[in-house]
Amino acid sequence: MARKQLSIAIAISIYIGSVFLGALVAGSGAIAREITVVSTAGPMPIVMGALIPIFERATGNKVVIKFEGVPQIYALLKEGADLDLVIADEDAIQELVKRGDIADTNKIMLSQVDIAVRAGAPKPDIGTADALKAALIAAKSVAYSQDASGRHLVTVISRLKLANTFVPKSIIVQDKPVAAAVAAGEAEIGVHQVAELLPVPGIDIVGPLPGDMQKTIVYVAGVPVEAHGSEVAKALVKFLTSAAAVTVLKQKGMDPPLAGAFF
Repeated sequence: MARKQLSIAIAISIYIGSVFLGALVAGSGAIAREITVVSTAGPMPIVMGALIPIFERATGNKVVIKFEGVPQIYALLKEGADLDLVIADEDAIQELVKRGDIADTNKIMLSQVDIAVRAGAPKPDIGTADALKAALIAAKSVAYSQDASGRHLVTVISRLKLANTFVPKSIIVQDKPVAAAVAAGEAEIGVHQVAELLPVPGIDIVGPLPGDMQKTIVYVAGVPVEAHGSEVAKALVKFLTSAAAVTVLKQKGMDPPLAGAFF
């Protein structure tokens, strides 16, 4: 397994080097650049933490990334912070485009919302909307976050007309993964993006929300209007949307834009 992962990493590095390094060197006078990226959290620390080092090794450029909430990102751009790239869900980026803060945008990856239980616990049937409703009613407690998956769960609860039943048993998890709360027995069911469930031991993933109860969360990269390192930022975006990144995305529970196969 380790040898296979090493081979994948080497192949990706070679690919990126051949595609991007020459262009970046030619465009920057062979001087490595440092760019600053701000991203929402959610699965991004996991996913970008795997992808950025590959890009840095192949190009010689440095990517400084920090993770903030959407309101904090809005504030940073309003204050004129020196940012070269912003990564967030589609709704947040569209709002920044409307405000005139973001110029170029590209969809870079997709995520879905899954349900998990503590390892070894019975897995509820969630194959249909009715089955999901029954599972949520039967559960003693349901954990979720305040990110895109949590906001979507709130809309699902409303559609299923479960607000009165759900609120007393709901647990909003902060400062740790939802899966960690489930693994610790703090909640019977956890609802989160699959990329945030996969790395956490002590849980079993039941599966995705069914049918139209599911939401494809689209992550978008946007280059701020006032960005100074836009060429390197655009090269990073090109890498994130390239075939070279697909293997890493899938390992982390994400999919490339327009792809149909989720974990």
